[in-house]
Amino acid sequence: MTRNTERRFPHWLKVKMPSGQNYNDLRNKMRKSSLHTVCEEARCPNIGECWERKTATFMILGDTCTRACTYCAVNTGTPNGLDLEEPIRLAQTVESMLLNYVVITSVNRDDLLDGGAFIFSQCIKQIKKRLPECKVEVLTPDFEGNFEALATVVNAGPQTFNHNIETVRRIFPRVRAKGNYDLSLKVLKNVKQISGSMVTKSGIMVGLGETMDEITQTMKDLRDSDVDLLTVGQYLRPSEKHAPISKWYTPAEFKNIEVSGLELGFRHVASGPLVRSSYHADEQHEAASLVRIQ
Repeated sequence: MTRNTERRFPHWLKVKMPSGQNYNDLRNKMRKSSLHTVCEEARCPNIGECWERKTATFMILGDTCTRACTYCAVNTGTPNGLDLEEPIRLAQTVESMLLNYVVITSVNRDDLLDGGAFIFSQCIKQIKKRLPECKVEVLTPDFEGNFEALATVVNAGPQTFNHNIETVRRIFPRVRAKGNYDLSLKVLKNVKQISGSMVTKSGIMVGLGETMDEITQTMKDLRDSDVDLLTVGQYLRPSEKHAPISKWYTPAEFKNIEVSGLELGFRHVASGPLVRSSYHADEQHEAASLVRIQ
């Protein structure tokens, strides 16, 4: 793919500029509460749609990551301390906006012994305390394989536990040098050991040079780890400093991936050019619940 080709987005990737009353209200409350959202930090193309639907993805533990994944737009470096009041401010914002579904994610905090698990758990508990009807999904780092840290988050009682595998085994070391493919699979499998009823979820980006066979194998690896929900979306290069895009997948190709995923046994697969980990997360969770009831 040439540089000029990469810069010309296919027509199916074009989205409207974010606007609307709910969007503006939520953005203003974020600023007043000194909160971060991955919607903004990672430059998500769906920010306007999600915020208008009263769903949001909050990024806790600061805005500086201790890792430097080559696909990610989040700042990297040395984080500044730990904000113990963040869970309360987050819960207050969720309550004031009467949000229906909240996704909590974070930067990697390898500088902390528990990777930030305690703050994750407190955010979940504070939201449940202030707005019990709001469902909470977490999208966590790997906690460097710390089982106790993982249990701290799971036992706080989120509705869905998400940890993204991000890419296929062959490409993983190139784009996630400080991570480990098998460790990420183990994190997801361990969630089920801690809570057998917990809905688990993972996500894959495509367009980093993987083959369709490799995508299928990664889906099989996730199912072998008993993952329930899957998201698959197009990788969008944040800047020229980041990993290049190898291919634009068509809507038809995304549909084929969805069909393959469902055949492998995922309860729900969201696969499309603009799909991200938290895109319509509330609908994914509901779909998983309906499958379980049936």
